[in-house]
Amino acid sequence: MTESRPATPGTTRPGGRTAKVRRAVLDATLDALADTGFHALNMDRIAAGAGVGKTTVYRRWGSPVGLVTDLLHDMAEQSLPASDTGTLTGDLRANAELVRATLVDPRMGAVFRAVIAAAACDEECARALADFYRTRLAEWAPVVTRGAARGEVPAGTDPVELLRAVSAPLYYRFAVTREELDAAVAERAVTAALAAARDGVFAPGGVRE
Repeated sequence: MTESRPATPGTTRPGGRTAKVRRAVLDATLDALADTGFHALNMDRIAAGAGVGKTTVYRRWGSPVGLVTDLLHDMAEQSLPASDTGTLTGDLRANAELVRATLVDPRMGAVFRAVIAAAACDEECARALADFYRTRLAEWAPVVTRGAARGEVPAGTDPVELLRAVSAPLYYRFAVTREELDAAVAERAVTAALAAARDGVFAPGGVRE
């Protein structure tokens, strides 16, 4: 007999005991990713760590990929809201520092290394990671729109492209070169991204052959 496919993680917002079970399982998943990475993720150990039955974990999440997918949805929902410092420079600095602080945190840095590794070898994880960043970029996009309205960058500046330009150097050092991520690196990323934005690089017609 073929078992039915588990519900796609993150598509419902359970309450009561179900919510407590989900929270316990996702916390155990985050701990396991931080400690041993994606490739050592074990459903039975997650169930034991969460204090719930193995059947519950297998029925609801189906696989380690299902756990990581739901965890990424949860992380996107639980992340800090965008800043509103009154200036685009201040908001982008807050964004860069939030990214930097997350990546240099021993626990969360290990989690991000694990989910990036998972995304590199599994398409479902890759989609979940892309959804995570899409959600976070959408949360922060209004800071660029407000900045453009104040005349700090050209009208029509693409919020997502500007925000990507801020965080990309941080992720490059984190995931590729494994170099130090100090406050000066974050400040330099903001300065470079803002200079490009003010020059119209992220505005319509800003990049020409």
